[in-house]
Amino acid sequence: MENSFRFFRNHQCRYFPCHEVENNLEFNCLFCFCPLYHLEKCGGTYEIKNGIKWCSDCTLPHRPERYDYIIGKLKRNKSK
Repeated sequence: MENSFRFFRNHQCRYFPCHEVENNLEFNCLFCFCPLYHLEKCGGTYEIKNGIKWCSDCTLPHRPERYDYIIGKLKRNKSK
């Protein structure tokens, strides 16, 4: 995919890709740190370990087609 406001891939990052995926060319680095982390019902895959939200197996913010989902979720939860 081409870098844009919806997608950015930083293949020069020393952590790239930070999660195992099938196709590195579609790995979206735009939300390097998940903006939904603070939400209990974020829609991603996580578990609670020692009281901490653990998202190591989640690729939701790194899938290019999830941009609209993330922005929508942030808009709906901005006042909470």
